[in-house]
Amino acid sequence: MGLFSKKAKKKYVTLTSKSKLTVDVVDDNKWKKCNRCNEIIYNEDLKNNLNICPKCGNYFRLTAFERIELLIDEGTFLEEDITLSSKNILNFPGYDEKIEIAREKSRMVDGVISGIGKMNGMEVSIAAMDFSFMGGSMGSVVGEKVTRALERGLEKKIPVIVVSSSGGARMQEGILSLMQMAKTSGAIKRLNEAGIPFISVPVDPTTGGVTASFAMLGDVIVTEPNALIAFAGPRVIEQTVNQKLPKGFQRAEFLLEHGMIDVISERKDLKTTIYRIIEKLV
Repeated sequence: MGLFSKKAKKKYVTLTSKSKLTVDVVDDNKWKKCNRCNEIIYNEDLKNNLNICPKCGNYFRLTAFERIELLIDEGTFLEEDITLSSKNILNFPGYDEKIEIAREKSRMVDGVISGIGKMNGMEVSIAAMDFSFMGGSMGSVVGEKVTRALERGLEKKIPVIVVSSSGGARMQEGILSLMQMAKTSGAIKRLNEAGIPFISVPVDPTTGGVTASFAMLGDVIVTEPNALIAFAGPRVIEQTVNQKLPKGFQRAEFLLEHGMIDVISERKDLKTTIYRIIEKLV
């Protein structure tokens, strides 16, 4: 069962090279329609192109496993905290069923994978969120695993990388979910005081309470082209400020221009970009 078993012990995971990145695009189908150019793409072409449309360059989402595979050297990733799983503490109706559906769909125990690995031979602590698990929502387990990833960096004195993809706090856990914003932010503060680099990588989409906490607290914030990074939706903001918002104001390029993020990197260059940034900081 390995990564996908609640009772499994932590283990080394064999990762393939980027050229063999596996992407579950459409179950039992051979084709995918691009939501930007409307072209029909052969799934094998999409896989061989890092899940980027070969016609127009549109970025499709990667799973947490694929994010680890993209950034961490093959055969070096040791997953931690694999047995942590969410519980329906508030007895929220239907929450248990939603969790089981999300686990089956994503092949994950909860919405984030975390552990230790090497990036071009340099040891790092990494966590990667997965939007396919309940919209990447941050419940108590997600917050705990991100916090532990940060604390491992502090303990081992190694850089920390967190790849975010989330719709925000998990409403089924109420205040317990919102508390994760403070907990993760506190861990980042301790990391900062120790002078250990924290690289935040918010990817499409990163919104809500995740944006309002650890995703925007990196020493350097790196993302991919056209990534949606926001707190609230544009309609809510327009109604609040009573103004028409500029086109693309929540996309990576606009945020880079206005200083909210630091670097936009092509997916094929993301590992090298992060590695070079960390080299300058350690």
